[in-house]
Amino acid sequence: MNRLFGKSKPKTPGPSINDCIAGVDARANSIEEKIAKLDNELRKYKDQLAKMREGPSKNAVKQKAMRILKQKKAFEQQVESLRNQSFNMEQANYAAQTLKDTQNTVNAMKDGVKQMKNEFKKINIENIEDIHDDIADMLEQADEVQETLGRTYGMPEIDDDELEAELDALGDEIALDDDTSYLDDVVKAPAAPDKEPGADSIKTKGDIKVDEFGLPQVPTSLKTT
Repeated sequence: MNRLFGKSKPKTPGPSINDCIAGVDARANSIEEKIAKLDNELRKYKDQLAKMREGPSKNAVKQKAMRILKQKKAFEQQVESLRNQSFNMEQANYAAQTLKDTQNTVNAMKDGVKQMKNEFKKINIENIEDIHDDIADMLEQADEVQETLGRTYGMPEIDDDELEAELDALGDEIALDDDTSYLDDVVKAPAAPDKEPGADSIKTKGDIKVDEFGLPQVPTSLKTT
């Protein structure tokens, strides 16, 4: 059959939407370049018309300017149409890409659920509970070991009542030690004399000491003789 009818050629894939968008944008850019050139020509004609007088020559230049302006308007309409096409294709491309991303997300979630189910099959709840029980037993044994290591040996057995009585007596002794009222008598005692007896009654008149009556005081050496 292949010898009679020949072998069909494989179909080549058509342009993607991104290729179409790029092609439309390129055409729009090319037309915008033409519009820019027409703008330059219009500015030249406008300057030329401003310097010309009314007459056939000015009318001929005006006709050329009008023709270029019509071409510019046509190109601007084409550019607007192409930009709208590009925008519509961009929106369609965005929607298609969003759907693909959503599908990929859903597939990823399905694969995740399958993996979770497979992993849960490997887990035995009873084994976990046994592990928790073993941990609790080990902690309890560790507490017993610490309690055993903290035991005291050789301590005399003392009645609790005797300990409470001794504790109360110890509180009374501490209260007595804190009493400082006996120091009040020491603070109130008179200060020790810092002058000789009768020194307050001795006065001086010039360089001569006098007694309380204003008479010269007799030296001690003369009293003894």
